[in-house]
Amino acid sequence: MPLDEKLYAACFPFWPDLSGEEKELLGRHARQQNYQAGENVHGGSGRCTGAIAVQKGSLRVYLLSGEGREVTLYRLYPGDICMLSASCVLSSITFSVFIDAEKDSQCLILSGEAFARVAERNLKVKNFALETAVQRFSDVMWVMQQILFMSFDKRLAIFLEEERLRTGSNVIKLTQEQIARYTGSAREVVSRMLKYFAAEQMVEHSRQGVKILSPEKLQALIS
Repeated sequence: MPLDEKLYAACFPFWPDLSGEEKELLGRHARQQNYQAGENVHGGSGRCTGAIAVQKGSLRVYLLSGEGREVTLYRLYPGDICMLSASCVLSSITFSVFIDAEKDSQCLILSGEAFARVAERNLKVKNFALETAVQRFSDVMWVMQQILFMSFDKRLAIFLEEERLRTGSNVIKLTQEQIARYTGSAREVVSRMLKYFAAEQMVEHSRQGVKILSPEKLQALIS
């Protein structure tokens, strides 16, 4: 694709630190890609997709067990970059993640092989890749801590409160199936817990989503 300096600089913070040759190399091996909601972006093929910068929409990064159970690790929004899709850049990544588009999305993707070549000779790029991966590992560890050590009522309360703060709305427009995927649980478990929350007048739930009636009660459950 044509080399658009403003586009690349907006997506990748390390862009100003590249030489002209490095910019040209990455520019030749980059592409803008559109994904429809629900479409797979990375995972399952064993290929190294590369660095994924989200421009529009949102992506979900998750683990998938052999039995088909999904555990959402984190979500990516415009301005976010995923490096766990670039195992050829970070050889220490020894597990596979899957990435799907949550909404219709547009991404700028730098080829893993080209990115690895630049990272080998530009320390700032390599440090960026490592720092980004470490930040995401913190998100992963937080998810694992919740699944292993927290009761589901607390996990669900944390999820709803985080969504309320992220969206700025007391109405969480997600289905029970979506909430189950994001919290690493089953839809039936989510349904039972939402009924309990409704009985305690914390939320109302319907086909349109979950309306938080009392953020204070959710916060009390979290603390």
